[in-house]
Amino acid sequence: MHEIEPFFNWRHIYVAEEDPRSPFYGRTYSEFEFSLSVYNFYIHPQWDYFGSRTLYLKIIYVDYELHFAIIEMIGEWNDAIENDIMELKREVIELLAAQGISKYILITENVLNYHSSDKEYYQEWYEEVSEENGWIVALNMPEATQQDFRKKKLNYYIELMELPDWRVYKPYHLFKKIDDALSKRIDL
Repeated sequence: MHEIEPFFNWRHIYVAEEDPRSPFYGRTYSEFEFSLSVYNFYIHPQWDYFGSRTLYLKIIYVDYELHFAIIEMIGEWNDAIENDIMELKREVIELLAAQGISKYILITENVLNYHSSDKEYYQEWYEEVSEENGWIVALNMPEATQQDFRKKKLNYYIELMELPDWRVYKPYHLFKKIDDALSKRIDL
């Protein structure tokens, strides 16, 4: 796990720790000191801690004019013990929402497990973005994790989508592809 870095090909156009509107503004990172871990496995030091001991993230792009954010995640999403959705919602999403963000692309291909609890934070987040014509998408979540998500019917609040080649897109084009796909589903 320590070799999995957050996607870095967009760093020439957006860096969360250099964005004064980002929840991670001013953070500094070591390339050599591995201090974050998911259980007994160290993860790359570029990931951001937001309050969960098992789930980490990196805001890899934000567009304040188009109101969207792309957030990559790694670890175990554990609402049963850690209440990760509450931490995510309170420590990251609410700060982005205060800056006008209403569309969220969560890159979840490195979220290996999901343990459920209550739906309230998912419902709250969904209702808030819906008021702004927004949405939440989890992209490329592993199949086993998707099954756990679907079992709790959380896919009603967070759309599960597959786009294995997302890295070939520029942020705007990735956003546009997802936004268009969601618009077509609504229009049907």
